[in-house]
Amino acid sequence: MHILIILGSPRKNGNSETLAQAVAGGILQHPHATLEFIRLNDLHISPCQGCGGCNKTSTCVIDDDMTPLYEKVDACDQLILVSPIYFYGLSAQCKIFIDRFQARWARKYLAGIRFRMDEHRKGYLLATAATEGKKVFDGALLTARTFLDAIDLELCDSLLIRGVDQRGAVKKRSDILEQATAFGKAIARDAG
Repeated sequence: MHILIILGSPRKNGNSETLAQAVAGGILQHPHATLEFIRLNDLHISPCQGCGGCNKTSTCVIDDDMTPLYEKVDACDQLILVSPIYFYGLSAQCKIFIDRFQARWARKYLAGIRFRMDEHRKGYLLATAATEGKKVFDGALLTARTFLDAIDLELCDSLLIRGVDQRGAVKKRSDILEQATAFGKAIARDAG
């Protein structure tokens, strides 16, 4: 089982990445699990230009660091999208990444090509927010669910952590880190 972890924070070693590492620790307790981290902020990914080129070919016309990510996402068995919440939504890095999957949306809905549907691939959202707002994760969940559906994954679960703003806040909360490790174990167990 190969799990792709997409790190969407602009900050290295921030709260969401720290949680992702704890989740990874739980996953790696499974003997057949392999992981790959992709830190979006380290890549040069241009935003979707809305040109419609992918509507004809199901392939994005922009050639940048996003190009190899399509195959990595296609090849993974599970995907974990990791993001801090900014203004009740995913980070800009995540949104650019997601928007560039318009090419996969076109493959599915315009070309009629379904990909690995019989495998019931699963996706997860791991998000952190500074505020305690009741609806702080609603936008991120909607976007994640729609994105994962377009690439033939199902949003199966999420780990949503409120009230962690300052860098290192998560490291001071052993309860949250334990919850993240347990979340990772559950993901691995669910994958078989």
